Amino acid sequence: MNYLLKDPEAVLDYSVDWGAEYLAGDLLADSAWSVEPDEPGGVTVQASDFDATTTSVTAAGGVAGHVYRLINAVEMQSGRADMRSIVLRLEPR
Repeated sequence: MNYLLKDPEAVLDYSVDWGAEYLAGDLLADSAWSVEPDEPGGVTVQASDFDATTTSVTAAGGVAGHVYRLINAVEMQSGRADMRSIVLRLEPR
């Protein structure tokens, strides 16, 4: 598993390219982001967006030394659904 490092004070953007040989002509119809674990002072979703093939999220906060998953749940125009995760390890930088 690969971890991305994030400072607890940083507000950073992350994205998932769903179109990279995955959608096979399908397009994204909906996208929602969540964070696990959901804890006081933990990472929060500040904003999110998506287009036909890519989703993005702005993440803020978090507790140093903790590991969080940014989970992106999508629905395609065909009705198919899937999830991808971005794993963050929080370290002061």
